[in-house]
Amino acid sequence: MRAVFYGTPAVAIPSLRALAGIADVLLVTTRPDKPRGRSGRLQPPPVKEEALAMGLPVAQPVRAVHGLEQLAALEPDVAVVVAYGQILPADLLAVPRRGFLNVHFSLLPRWRGGSPVVRAILAGDELAGVTLMVLDAGMDTGPVLAVRPTRVGLEESAGELAGRLAAVGAAMLVEHLPAYLEGSLLPRPQPEEGATAAARVRVEEAFVDPVRHRSAAVLRAVRAFDPKPGAWTVLDGGRVKLWRARASAEPGPGVGVAATVGEGVLLGAADGAVELLEVQPEGRNRMAAADWMRGRRGRPAAFTPPGG
Repeated sequence: MRAVFYGTPAVAIPSLRALAGIADVLLVTTRPDKPRGRSGRLQPPPVKEEALAMGLPVAQPVRAVHGLEQLAALEPDVAVVVAYGQILPADLLAVPRRGFLNVHFSLLPRWRGGSPVVRAILAGDELAGVTLMVLDAGMDTGPVLAVRPTRVGLEESAGELAGRLAAVGAAMLVEHLPAYLEGSLLPRPQPEEGATAAARVRVEEAFVDPVRHRSAAVLRAVRAFDPKPGAWTVLDGGRVKLWRARASAEPGPGVGVAATVGEGVLLGAADGAVELLEVQPEGRNRMAAADWMRGRRGRPAAFTPPGG
């Protein structure tokens, strides 16, 4: 089995390893290195680091189509895509003998697009999962080979859920790819009914307004935007990221106010309160909410609209 792999973030690595265990991986294509941190030093994508550690050749075209000639010269049987981060053009999709297979972290047709795990948590979905599908020219609209659902944990973050789904997707690849290449597993058309779009996340979306948002919405935002970009709000004029929180039965210190109540730090929301467990004030490291409040000498912090 001659295969190529397309992927970028760490959640793609389990599938890369799985593919290498059942196929001759001719090439790993990932996104270009990007500047990170204050130094602006170029950092490679996690998939590049893993591929090089595995001794696999790596390509990093600015646009995937720029690698068309190289891909055609390899004459692969199949290409596998996991969170590559770019729409692949039809000319590229036509090169592998059996096309491109996508390990997609949702129960298609729900959450087609680049941020399915975040969107599922924000929407309060009880079920998530992985779909193994054949790519076509649309946005995750191709025919389906296999689907595997899983329950979303009540306190599970997007990062934690994506990690679980990455392992599930890798196992599905090992189980179903050989049968697909042999022709014993046939793709079935994907239904249009129930289709939803999983648009990419903007930092502005991660803003939490405790005056307007109900406590359940605040908790979903905290989980959905972890690890990035991080749910955030503005308290006493400073941006504070909310990394971990949980439901609270206490009435809270007042809508839009964060304060120590009993043994915990509560943030008042529109319909009650949530308990803050871990926060990150602007310009500082992540810390326990109790330590943050102690540093304020117990003074409550009030919500202030951005720019207000």
